[in-house]
Amino acid sequence: MDLFDLSGRVAVVTGGNGGIGLGMAMGMARAGATVVVAGRDEAKNATAVRELQAVGAKASAAKVDVLKEDSCRALITGTVKTHGRLDILVNNAGINIRKQPEEYTLAEWHQVIDSNLTSAFLCSHAAYPEMKKTGAGKMINIGSMMSIFGASFTTAYAASKGGIVQMTKAMATAWAKDNIQVNAILPGWIDTALTQRARHDVPTLQDSVLKRAPAGRWGTPDDFAGVAVFLAASASDYVTGAAITVDGGYSVQG
Repeated sequence: MDLFDLSGRVAVVTGGNGGIGLGMAMGMARAGATVVVAGRDEAKNATAVRELQAVGAKASAAKVDVLKEDSCRALITGTVKTHGRLDILVNNAGINIRKQPEEYTLAEWHQVIDSNLTSAFLCSHAAYPEMKKTGAGKMINIGSMMSIFGASFTTAYAASKGGIVQMTKAMATAWAKDNIQVNAILPGWIDTALTQRARHDVPTLQDSVLKRAPAGRWGTPDDFAGVAVFLAASASDYVTGAAITVDGGYSVQG
């Protein structure tokens, strides 16, 4: 078997209808996986499915509210009902609210924590029994370089993404006995709709990223296709609990 062949595998990608999520979905689709694009926006879901189908992939859409346990469970049961199995879960859904910590309301704090961290727990919790039944599984949690260090305007976001890494490690140790590998990807500054808003909010951000990143550029969603395939495929069967940075060297540059 090709170590990077995903033929016959079924992958769910939350927040897979754009940005990094769609970049990962596209990579896995090109490697042969059937992809379920899961998100709140049905129109964006449908557009993403068409893009995946345009490269010859088998893909479907699922509307999900990752803040609700019942919706997360319905996503997993619906995937198994439609496609017969679940092999790969990518917990990518998330938001950010950029404020100084003293400006946060409790409601905003919970909104970010629940969207980024609790949602990943809920989807993983729902997916585990299906992967255990299959005898194998891959979970990929999306953290951030803010899992490593902080910024004054990312208090809740950094807390949630730091939590993603520690949750990944805990789940990896718990579920290794079931042949389920759980890993995290830590994106750096990637050119997406989310960071376009960040550049508007922080005018100096564009130049500071280019100055610090050894790669000399912002990342793109396409930069996540390869690492997603690796973590979803047999090539990573002895890799679990890892947090892999995809940031053009930003986090290692002094």
